[in-house]
Amino acid sequence: MKALVWVVMLAATLPLVAQEPEDTVPAPGTGAEARQLRERIRQRWNEHVRSTLGLSDDQTARLQSTEQRFEGQRQPIRAHQREITQALNTELASGTPNQDRVRQLVNERQDNQLKLQQVNRDEAREMQGYLTPVQHARYQEERRRFQERVGEVVRHRREVRRQPPGAAAGPRGGVRKRPRP
Repeated sequence: MKALVWVVMLAATLPLVAQEPEDTVPAPGTGAEARQLRERIRQRWNEHVRSTLGLSDDQTARLQSTEQRFEGQRQPIRAHQREITQALNTELASGTPNQDRVRQLVNERQDNQLKLQQVNRDEAREMQGYLTPVQHARYQEERRRFQERVGEVVRHRREVRRQPPGAAAGPRGGVRKRPRP
């Protein structure tokens, strides 16, 4: 049941939490609706992590503060990564890609990935100051699982969007033809 709740939550909130660099799909809700949805995701995540890791009130508050601060650092890096990826894809799709421009974009993408990795290392180092080693390891595993689920939902939604008109997603993301009237 718990897994089902997570899947439903992910499916409903995907456009707002998708973190894949190549994902350029705009969120369906904007403004207050999107903020509310993000806040609900944050609350559910915090509740899940607190109960799964057995955190104290102090640890919970510190973890939430750390996550929020470092996510604020990651967001512009991810946005830049999407821009780089889009520029690289555009260049590669042109009839004759400019070799120097491709080299520059690949190097920029790698540098940007290193920045993101450093932010992640800094965040982990800070968490190690108030989480036990077991809590920290479990936190990393829960976060990895969450990101995998988000990635699966993102990929599924992309597949559905790429289907020709008249086709619909069947169970498990397969394509089935709509019944004729």
